[in-house]
Amino acid sequence: MSRLLLTSCGFYTEDIKNQFLEFIDGDISKLRVSIITTASPSKETNRYAQRALQEFKDMGFQHIHFVDIEFDDPQILLHSDVIYINGGNPYTLLYYAKKSGADEIIRTLAAQNVIIVGVSAGTLLLGPNIKLVDCFTPQMNTMNLTDLKALGVTDKLIFPHYDRDDLFKDSTNKTIEERIVEFEANENCKVTRLKDEEYISILIK
Repeated sequence: MSRLLLTSCGFYTEDIKNQFLEFIDGDISKLRVSIITTASPSKETNRYAQRALQEFKDMGFQHIHFVDIEFDDPQILLHSDVIYINGGNPYTLLYYAKKSGADEIIRTLAAQNVIIVGVSAGTLLLGPNIKLVDCFTPQMNTMNLTDLKALGVTDKLIFPHYDRDDLFKDSTNKTIEERIVEFEANENCKVTRLKDEEYISILIK
């Protein structure tokens, strides 16, 4: 059974945290958490990764470690009960997920009752593709990726930070909504808008 929690900002609200805790089976203190830090250039020192570490500790988790799939063997993830994919650059994250083989491991674990939390770029990684990123922030593609197909753990195409106009400046002054509507028409798809305080919980049996 897949248990996915897709977010813009991780455990941003008590509501999101409570939804995550509803996924938990067994003794929290014995469960193993992997925080994937690859999307951020500052890796585990990224303030959001550090905040996630503290939030897991506050919930009672005792076995938490950072995993950087750019350098670490992704096989480490096979020993996880919870995988938390931190945000940052979606292109970097996708590139190393594919290069390291973490993509196949995450797909496998998603079907094996491991809880997976996506945060911003982490949420995008779990969807069908990151074409939406290419539409809004193509300058982030420092890896020169041409294959934008993502992991497809969920078929939902999600736009995180929907309420953050400050993050997505547009030279033609179009709103985020106007640009998403254009994208939906061009790609013949439906985008799920996700504000910073919102989340999507998915249980797939």
